[in-house]
Amino acid sequence: STSMNGRVQSFGKKKTAIAVAQITPGQGQIRVNGFALDTVQPEALRFKLYDPIHILGKERFAGLDIRIKVSGGGQVSQVYAIRQAISRGIVAYYHKFVDEAAKQELKDMLVDFDRTLLVSDPRRKEAKKFDRKGARARYQKSYR
Repeated sequence: STSMNGRVQSFGKKKTAIAVAQITPGQGQIRVNGFALDTVQPEALRFKLYDPIHILGKERFAGLDIRIKVSGGGQVSQVYAIRQAISRGIVAYYHKFVDEAAKQELKDMLVDFDRTLLVSDPRRKEAKKFDRKGARARYQKSYR
């Protein structure tokens, strides 16, 4: 039930990392900045990227190509941004080209597993204040 050149864009964010995903019909390739998923560093977090795929089942991704560009943040934040972009993307794709019931089913499955797959974590770094070492910490003072 897919129109031939159906494409969706989605994004994921975590702290200052932003991942943008393009989803098009294809051979089931998923690439991050041009590299395959199984080359993503750090290795320990690689399985996090497979979360959406494992939850929803490989067959749902078989006919789709997902290209992801990610920038900003650190390695961990980028991994979280990528998995969010993938999850949101597939939901958007089902919303646009499949049907509402299937989309809702995907959403429920993802949210049951982990809410951050669809909903951004709003926490950000608190600003450092002047005359202080950090956001809350003060400089040491000594009474000599």
